[in-house]
Amino acid sequence: MRTPPAAAARANLVRSDRSLAYAWYVVAILMAAYVMSFIDRQIMALLIEPIRADLGLSDTQFAIVHGLGFSLFYAVMGIPIARLTDRRSRPLIIFLGVSFWSLATAACGLANSFWHLLMARFGVGAGEASLSPATYSLLADYFPREKLGRAAAVYSTGSFIGAGLAFLLGGSVIAAVSHTSGVTLPLLGTLRPWQLTFIVVGLPGVLVAALIQLTLRDPARTEFSPAVAGRSEPGLWAFLAANRGVFATHFFGYSMSAMALFSLLSWAPAYLIRTFGLRAQETGYTLGPVVMIACTGGVLVSGWLMDILRARGLVDAPMRTGVIGACGLLLPAAVLPFAPNLGAAVAVLSIAFFLAAFPMPPSAAAMQLLTPNRLRAQVAALFLFCNSLVGLALGSVLIGSLNDYVFRSPRAIGASLAIVSCGAGMLAIVLLGTGCRLFRDKMAGQLEA
Repeated sequence: MRTPPAAAARANLVRSDRSLAYAWYVVAILMAAYVMSFIDRQIMALLIEPIRADLGLSDTQFAIVHGLGFSLFYAVMGIPIARLTDRRSRPLIIFLGVSFWSLATAACGLANSFWHLLMARFGVGAGEASLSPATYSLLADYFPREKLGRAAAVYSTGSFIGAGLAFLLGGSVIAAVSHTSGVTLPLLGTLRPWQLTFIVVGLPGVLVAALIQLTLRDPARTEFSPAVAGRSEPGLWAFLAANRGVFATHFFGYSMSAMALFSLLSWAPAYLIRTFGLRAQETGYTLGPVVMIACTGGVLVSGWLMDILRARGLVDAPMRTGVIGACGLLLPAAVLPFAPNLGAAVAVLSIAFFLAAFPMPPSAAAMQLLTPNRLRAQVAALFLFCNSLVGLALGSVLIGSLNDYVFRSPRAIGASLAIVSCGAGMLAIVLLGTGCRLFRDKMAGQLEA
């Protein structure tokens, strides 16, 4: 017996609604993993002073542990993991990565030297390398291109919710144990408050990993790029070489934007502590809400703006949105060293964080729109390689080196932040502005396989 057309249409609509609901569930659970990843990578920024005091680190050494130590393995491991991601189960790879970095974060709490802490940070970086390339690939298969910006934006909010929670949870743990010189745990011995903080924030990630493994499905892979759909699969390096202009401006332009963002996230706690005399827990309570509200707002507005610009016929919307954010960031970054009091400093940081968060959704969406399906995770991994080494590692080390060797004063952190953030923002404007035309040309069907 044939199903009446109206009934068939209703059944298709129900299936479509269920598919879309599940797609947003996927976004939610992956965003939760992203929250955990940023808690685990960002918590160290709040603990800068007790770590430096206990382990005898300079600002440059701390920058190596916090920035270079994490980003080096995040970047290097991302490429082979992404090759597996483009061919194997993406949820399984995410599950393994989340489990590994969560245990590595807890291992940071057992560190008693610079080298021990650096090795643990290598593990955090290696594990986190699995998440975003696989996630970007999954989202491109769960959502049509007209909704990809919003999906990427919601996922991206996890980074800043995680960064904010890192400050809030870190502040709470420090406040709870700050009245003691240490806490004695079975098998682990006596731990300093900062060591206990790493263990408390690291282990819950294992539960998120289990939920991913049990509930996420790997969807059929779809194609967005008009010039490569239906062709034989191009090789990664041949594809990038043939389209080097648009990918060079994208990779390095958004890496400059990332340098400004990561510099603020990494060194804003030290700025408040050293300039205004806040304690670590007070800094966490102050910066936590700022990062969660300002950065999350910036990401959501950015994703919404990108979709609006695209709906109005601006094909280069993913690149144009990045230019808008970089332009807006210059003023608040430049005035940060001149904030006369804590209230003004927090207000300036709020504006800076809002605008520094703009690049996250458009950078992800642009990659997925440009890249053939079977190369998406690998291209994302190469982008994150550049993003991590240039944006996180170089930016963090530049600020630490300016403090140690140029200004020769930890209290010059505001000036160092302004110099690095403004310089990176100006380079981002030039590179992404140049990339707008190249992106338009490639999306017109001129991608070369």
